[in-house]
Amino acid sequence: MTTVVKCPTCGKGVVWGEVSPYRPFCSKRCQLIDLGEWADEEKRIPSNGDLNESDEWSEEQRDRD
Repeated sequence: MTTVVKCPTCGKGVVWGEVSPYRPFCSKRCQLIDLGEWADEEKRIPSNGDLNESDEWSEEQRDRD
């Protein structure tokens, strides 16, 4: 059975396998467009709050939350 996913950039169907070297993207172009969006901070992973470089954070603090 062949798995087909949608390219996150253009929505084109992409076979999930060795025949698609840029998976989940359909092409190098779509892969680079996505990378550029992350680099320009157009995309980001949502969080409960933003940490600044000046914020003190440690593994111990994470374990308490």
